[in-house]
Amino acid sequence: MKIVSLSGSLRANVGKVDAAALRAKGMVPCVIYGSGEQIHFSADIRHFKEIIFTPETNLVNVEVDGKTYKTVLQEAQYHKINDRLIHADFLQVSEDKPVTVQLPVKTNGTAEGVKAGGKLTIKLRKLKVRGLISKLPEYIDLNIEKLAIGKSISAGDIQIDGITLLHPKNISIVSVDTTRNVVAEEPVAGAKTAAAPAAAATAAKTAAPAAAKAAPAKK
Repeated sequence: MKIVSLSGSLRANVGKVDAAALRAKGMVPCVIYGSGEQIHFSADIRHFKEIIFTPETNLVNVEVDGKTYKTVLQEAQYHKINDRLIHADFLQVSEDKPVTVQLPVKTNGTAEGVKAGGKLTIKLRKLKVRGLISKLPEYIDLNIEKLAIGKSISAGDIQIDGITLLHPKNISIVSVDTTRNVVAEEPVAGAKTAAAPAAAATAAKTAAPAAAKAAPAKK
Protein backbone atom coordinates (compact mmCIF):
# COMPACT_ATOMS: atom_id res chain seq x y z
CA MET A 1 0.00 0.00 0.00
CA LYS A 2 1.03 3.58 -0.63
CA ILE A 3 2.18 5.56 2.41
CA VAL A 4 1.23 9.21 2.97
CA SER A 5 2.01 11.51 5.88
CA LEU A 6 -0.08 13.79 8.09
CA SER A 7 1.13 16.17 10.80
CA GLY A 8 -1.07 17.15 13.72
CA SER A 9 -1.13 18.85 17.09
CA LEU A 10 -2.39 17.40 20.35
CA ARG A 11 -5.70 18.84 21.45
CA ALA A 12 -5.60 20.61 24.80
CA ASN A 13 -9.33 20.16 25.29
CA VAL A 14 -11.81 17.63 23.95
CA GLY A 15 -15.40 18.70 23.46
CA LYS A 16 -17.90 20.30 21.08
CA VAL A 17 -16.83 23.87 21.85
CA ASP A 18 -13.17 23.15 21.23
CA ALA A 19 -13.98 21.15 18.09
CA ALA A 20 -16.06 24.01 16.68
CA ALA A 21 -13.25 26.47 17.34
CA LEU A 22 -10.76 24.23 15.54
CA ARG A 23 -13.02 23.87 12.50
CA ALA A 24 -13.42 27.64 12.34
CA LYS A 25 -9.62 27.85 11.95
CA GLY A 26 -9.56 25.28 9.12
CA MET A 27 -8.50 22.41 11.35
CA VAL A 28 -10.04 18.92 11.57
CA PRO A 29 -10.48 17.21 14.96
CA CYS A 30 -9.09 13.67 14.77
CA VAL A 31 -8.49 10.65 16.96
CA ILE A 32 -6.12 7.67 16.80
CA TYR A 33 -7.22 4.47 18.50
CA GLY A 34 -6.37 0.79 18.47
CA SER A 35 -3.44 0.62 20.89
CA GLY A 36 -5.35 1.12 24.14
CA GLU A 37 -4.94 4.86 24.61
CA GLN A 38 -6.79 7.26 22.35
CA ILE A 39 -4.82 10.16 20.93
CA HIS A 40 -6.86 13.27 20.18
CA PHE A 41 -5.29 15.74 17.77
CA SER A 42 -6.13 18.21 15.04
CA ALA A 43 -4.73 18.62 11.53
CA ASP A 44 -5.00 21.16 8.72
CA ILE A 45 -7.90 20.27 6.42
CA ARG A 46 -5.71 21.07 3.39
CA HIS A 47 -3.46 18.13 4.21
CA PHE A 48 -6.21 15.53 3.76
CA LYS A 49 -6.11 15.58 -0.04
CA GLU A 50 -4.26 12.26 -0.38
CA ILE A 51 -6.17 10.70 2.50
CA ILE A 52 -9.80 11.62 1.92
CA PHE A 53 -10.14 12.97 -1.60
CA THR A 54 -8.74 9.95 -3.43
CA PRO A 55 -10.18 6.58 -4.54
CA GLU A 56 -7.11 4.84 -3.11
CA THR A 57 -6.69 3.43 0.38
CA ASN A 58 -3.36 4.47 1.86
CA LEU A 59 -1.35 3.90 4.99
CA VAL A 60 -1.11 7.16 6.92
CA ASN A 61 1.92 8.00 9.03
CA VAL A 62 0.51 10.49 11.54
CA GLU A 63 3.05 12.63 13.37
CA VAL A 64 1.80 14.10 16.65
CA ASP A 65 3.95 15.71 19.34
CA GLY A 66 7.17 14.22 17.95
CA LYS A 67 5.80 10.67 17.66
CA THR A 68 4.80 8.87 14.47
CA TYR A 69 1.87 6.45 14.36
CA LYS A 70 1.25 4.05 11.47
CA THR A 71 -2.48 4.17 10.79
CA VAL A 72 -5.29 3.69 8.29
CA LEU A 73 -8.31 5.93 7.99
CA GLN A 74 -11.33 4.16 9.48
CA GLU A 75 -14.05 6.80 9.31
CA ALA A 76 -14.56 10.34 8.05
CA GLN A 77 -17.47 12.57 9.03
CA TYR A 78 -18.78 15.38 6.84
CA HIS A 79 -21.01 18.41 7.36
CA LYS A 80 -24.60 17.60 6.38
CA ILE A 81 -25.03 20.74 4.28
CA ASN A 82 -21.68 21.68 2.74
CA ASP A 83 -19.97 18.23 2.84
CA ARG A 84 -16.93 19.73 4.54
CA LEU A 85 -14.75 17.29 6.49
CA ILE A 86 -15.46 17.73 10.20
CA HIS A 87 -13.84 14.69 11.87
CA ALA A 88 -11.51 11.79 11.08
CA ASP A 89 -10.85 8.51 12.91
CA PHE A 90 -7.57 6.65 12.42
CA LEU A 91 -6.82 3.07 13.44
CA GLN A 92 -3.27 2.38 14.58
CA VAL A 93 -1.88 -0.71 12.88
CA SER A 94 1.09 -3.03 13.33
CA GLU A 95 2.93 -5.41 11.03
CA ASP A 96 1.89 -8.55 12.94
CA LYS A 97 -1.84 -7.88 13.33
CA PRO A 98 -4.39 -8.17 10.50
CA VAL A 99 -6.42 -5.08 9.68
CA THR A 100 -9.73 -4.53 7.90
CA VAL A 101 -9.77 -1.94 5.11
CA GLN A 102 -11.64 -1.01 1.94
CA LEU A 103 -9.61 -1.46 -1.25
CA PRO A 104 -10.60 0.06 -4.62
CA VAL A 105 -11.46 -2.16 -7.58
CA LYS A 106 -9.68 -1.62 -10.91
CA THR A 107 -10.37 -3.54 -14.13
CA ASN A 108 -7.70 -4.67 -16.54
CA GLY A 109 -8.30 -5.15 -20.29
CA THR A 110 -11.39 -4.99 -22.51
CA ALA A 111 -14.04 -7.66 -21.99
CA GLU A 112 -15.08 -9.90 -24.90
CA GLY A 113 -18.69 -9.07 -24.08
CA VAL A 114 -18.03 -5.34 -24.44
CA LYS A 115 -16.48 -5.95 -27.88
CA ALA A 116 -19.68 -7.81 -28.79
CA GLY A 117 -21.84 -4.85 -27.80
CA GLY A 118 -22.41 -5.50 -24.10
CA LYS A 119 -22.01 -3.00 -21.28
CA LEU A 120 -19.46 -3.33 -18.46
CA THR A 121 -20.98 -2.71 -15.03
CA ILE A 122 -18.83 -2.30 -11.91
CA LYS A 123 -21.21 -3.05 -9.05
CA LEU A 124 -18.74 -2.59 -6.18
CA ARG A 125 -16.13 0.14 -6.44
CA LYS A 126 -14.43 -0.93 -3.20
CA LEU A 127 -14.06 -4.29 -1.48
CA LYS A 128 -13.80 -4.87 2.24
CA VAL A 129 -10.80 -7.09 2.97
CA ARG A 130 -8.75 -8.26 5.93
CA GLY A 131 -5.06 -9.07 6.08
CA LEU A 132 -1.62 -8.07 7.28
CA ILE A 133 -0.39 -4.63 6.24
CA SER A 134 2.50 -6.23 4.34
CA LYS A 135 0.03 -8.27 2.25
CA LEU A 136 -2.44 -5.51 1.37
CA PRO A 137 -2.20 -4.27 -2.24
CA GLU A 138 -3.01 -0.73 -3.30
CA TYR A 139 -6.08 -2.00 -5.17
CA ILE A 140 -7.88 -5.14 -6.35
CA ASP A 141 -6.88 -5.79 -9.97
CA LEU A 142 -9.48 -7.74 -12.00
CA ASN A 143 -8.65 -9.09 -15.46
CA ILE A 144 -11.91 -8.88 -17.44
CA GLU A 145 -10.66 -9.76 -20.95
CA LYS A 146 -12.49 -13.12 -21.12
CA LEU A 147 -15.74 -11.83 -19.59
CA ALA A 148 -18.59 -12.57 -22.02
CA ILE A 149 -22.08 -11.06 -22.18
CA GLY A 150 -24.17 -12.22 -19.23
CA LYS A 151 -21.11 -13.26 -17.22
CA SER A 152 -19.68 -11.74 -14.05
CA ILE A 153 -16.82 -11.92 -11.58
CA SER A 154 -17.99 -12.68 -8.04
CA ALA A 155 -16.22 -12.33 -4.71
CA GLY A 156 -15.64 -16.09 -4.66
CA ASP A 157 -13.66 -15.83 -7.90
CA ILE A 158 -11.07 -13.49 -6.36
CA GLN A 159 -8.10 -15.15 -4.72
CA ILE A 160 -5.28 -13.03 -3.24
CA ASP A 161 -2.54 -14.59 -1.14
CA GLY A 162 -2.84 -13.56 2.51
CA ILE A 163 -6.04 -11.55 1.95
CA THR A 164 -9.60 -12.48 2.97
CA LEU A 165 -12.54 -10.84 1.20
CA LEU A 166 -15.29 -9.98 3.68
CA HIS A 167 -18.15 -10.38 1.19
CA PRO A 168 -20.50 -13.28 0.37
CA LYS A 169 -18.89 -15.45 -2.31
CA ASN A 170 -21.86 -15.11 -4.66
CA ILE A 171 -21.96 -11.30 -4.66
CA SER A 172 -21.20 -9.88 -8.12
CA ILE A 173 -18.33 -7.41 -8.36
CA VAL A 174 -18.25 -6.69 -12.10
CA SER A 175 -20.38 -7.96 -14.98
CA VAL A 176 -21.08 -7.53 -18.69
CA ASP A 177 -24.77 -6.88 -19.29
CA THR A 178 -26.84 -7.14 -22.45
CA THR A 179 -27.71 -3.89 -24.19
CA ARG A 180 -30.46 -2.98 -26.68
CA ASN A 181 -28.01 -3.23 -29.54
CA VAL A 182 -27.31 -6.87 -28.74
CA VAL A 183 -31.01 -7.75 -28.30
CA ALA A 184 -32.03 -6.01 -31.52
CA GLU A 185 -29.70 -8.12 -33.65
CA GLU A 186 -31.43 -11.38 -32.82
CA PRO A 187 -34.94 -10.58 -34.22
CA VAL A 188 -33.34 -9.17 -37.40
CA ALA A 189 -31.46 -12.40 -37.98
CA GLY A 190 -34.63 -14.40 -37.31
CA ALA A 191 -36.60 -12.24 -39.70
CA LYS A 192 -34.11 -12.96 -42.50
CA THR A 193 -34.33 -16.69 -41.81
CA ALA A 194 -38.13 -16.63 -41.84
CA ALA A 195 -38.24 -14.55 -45.02
CA ALA A 196 -36.51 -17.23 -47.10
CA PRO A 197 -39.28 -19.92 -46.85
CA ALA A 198 -41.93 -17.23 -47.34
CA ALA A 199 -40.28 -16.01 -50.53
CA ALA A 200 -39.95 -19.59 -51.77
CA ALA A 201 -43.67 -20.25 -51.15
CA THR A 202 -44.68 -17.09 -52.99
CA ALA A 203 -42.47 -18.02 -55.94
CA ALA A 204 -44.03 -21.50 -56.04
CA LYS A 205 -47.57 -20.10 -56.13
CA THR A 206 -46.66 -17.73 -58.96
CA ALA A 207 -44.92 -20.44 -60.95
CA ALA A 208 -47.82 -22.95 -60.74
CA PRO A 209 -50.39 -21.01 -62.89
CA ALA A 210 -47.68 -20.04 -65.37
CA ALA A 211 -46.72 -23.70 -65.77
CA ALA A 212 -50.35 -24.67 -66.28
CA LYS A 213 -50.78 -22.15 -69.13
CA ALA A 214 -47.61 -23.23 -70.83
CA ALA A 215 -48.49 -26.97 -70.79
CA PRO A 216 -50.04 -28.32 -74.10
CA ALA A 217 -53.63 -29.47 -74.01
CA LYS A 218 -54.20 -33.23 -73.99
CA LYS A 219 -56.20 -34.81 -76.84
